[in-house]
Amino acid sequence: LQERLAKLSGGVAILRVGAATEIEMKEKKQRVEDALEATRAAVEEGIVPGGGTVLIRASKALSEISLTDKDEQTGVQILARSLREPIRVIAGNCGFEGAVILENVSNRAEKNYGFNAMKNEYGDMVSMGIVDPAKVTRSAVENAVSVAGMILTTAALITEKPEPTPPMPAD
Repeated sequence: LQERLAKLSGGVAILRVGAATEIEMKEKKQRVEDALEATRAAVEEGIVPGGGTVLIRASKALSEISLTDKDEQTGVQILARSLREPIRVIAGNCGFEGAVILENVSNRAEKNYGFNAMKNEYGDMVSMGIVDPAKVTRSAVENAVSVAGMILTTAALITEKPEPTPPMPAD
C-alpha cells in the first residue's frame, strides 16, 4: 500500500481534455479538476461509503447520545436528523421515495450498506464503487454545523425573497 501511495503522490501526469465546443471543454476541464481534488482528499484522509450511507451511520451513533442539558440534546437531535437528509434528497432526485430508502438503509447492520440510485439497487457501496473522500464529507458536516451555529447566534438575517414562479403557458 505504501508503495502504491508513493507512486500516486510522487508522480506527474498530463491530462489532455478535449471537446467539440469551448463551453463543453471548460465544463469537462472543471470536472477533471474536481476529480483530481477529490482524489487528493481521498489520499489524504481515506474514503467512506458514498450516497449518504456514512452520514446515516453517524446519525445512528448520535441518536444514542444522551446529554443532561436539554438545549445540547436538542442540538444533537437536530444534527442527527440533518445527517439523514442527503439520502432523502438523492433518492428524491432520482424519483424514489426518500423516506422508504432511508428506512431500508438505516435498518441494516452492514456498515457499507446503501442505495445505488442510478441502478435502483441496494448493496455494499464500497464494492459498487460509490465512495466519497472522508475529508470532503467531514468538511461538509463541519461547515454546515458552523453556518447553522452562526445563524442561531445572529440577531438578524438578510435573505432574498424568492420571486414566484410564473405558471406554465398553456399549449
